[in-house]
Amino acid sequence: MAQAAESHPHAAPSLLSKSHFTISTRQSALALAQTTLIATALSSCFPGTTFAPLPMETIADKDQKTALYAFNAKSLWTFELEDQLLSGKSDLIAHSLKDMPTQLPEGCILGAACMRDEKRDAVVMSLASVEKGWKTLRDLPDGSVVGTSSTRRIAQLKRLYPALKIADMRGNINTRLRKLDSDVDEDGTPKFAALILAATGLKRVGLGDRVSACLSWEDGGWLGAVGQGALGVEVREGDIDVERLCQLLMQSTHEGNKVWLEVLTERMLLRTLEGGCSVPIGVESNWVEDQLDVRAVCMSVDGQREVRTHQRKMINGKEEAEAFGLALAQEMVENGAGEILKEITLNRKIIADGGGA
Repeated sequence: MAQAAESHPHAAPSLLSKSHFTISTRQSALALAQTTLIATALSSCFPGTTFAPLPMETIADKDQKTALYAFNAKSLWTFELEDQLLSGKSDLIAHSLKDMPTQLPEGCILGAACMRDEKRDAVVMSLASVEKGWKTLRDLPDGSVVGTSSTRRIAQLKRLYPALKIADMRGNINTRLRKLDSDVDEDGTPKFAALILAATGLKRVGLGDRVSACLSWEDGGWLGAVGQGALGVEVREGDIDVERLCQLLMQSTHEGNKVWLEVLTERMLLRTLEGGCSVPIGVESNWVEDQLDVRAVCMSVDGQREVRTHQRKMINGKEEAEAFGLALAQEMVENGAGEILKEITLNRKIIADGGGA
């Protein structure tokens, strides 16, 4: 798990006009753990300054029954937090970056991205599956049920593991694990054999031991979500104090600038393709020496069609990262991704109405 720096040579509390900042966040255990990571890193950069979480329950947290792809709401996890930010009730928002839309409300910007050291999805086997020695999706018998509510994961499961069945799985991490291990069919047999979660989330709440296997391009052609594993900080545009916080936060965390460039590239790709969390778009970015190597896929919801791209480029700043993301997306559109996305109506009008990024 990424660790906050213990101290920073450029710590300068005198640069700030106040000594107390509030951080809007969802109130789940994972969100609070991630907010604590950001607050701890900021505190090390600005000794004597306090950073207090301001947790709240979002609409997606309150409704644990509706499948994610069935929601008809822009910024599913974020818009209520953004209301707090824009009204001045908080100073910044801590996000799982994969849940942060690429189109932000007017007056909000992405100020920082950091602490990304595990980008992969994880296979979590039920306790019953573990007893049978099953570790990977390949181990599961035909007809086994895998839980997820992500269209990206559903599409890849349908394409790469067509013999498996898929069932909707919502809730926070502990709720999903309880369903995985306890839900049974009418005949008493376990309902789920496995579920898929972000590996980083499990590790950040101390449940890394539940990871049975990780899914990646190298092992089966699987791609994660845009921004997966990274923490994002959303801020009010023009807030000089918080912009300074963000700059030092990225400098003080491991590989901060590289994470920033990865995220900018991936988010521009997603934004150009107009894909929200309900569109099957996957990506995997890695640094090969000083070049950013990116693989991406756009899939039909049923997993039957896909368009992939793979490019590597030297990236030295924000403009170059966003230009790279744009070029990746344009190549995918030219190769048929545009036609796939035209057929996906989920969130299309919402995205079109989204305003500035």
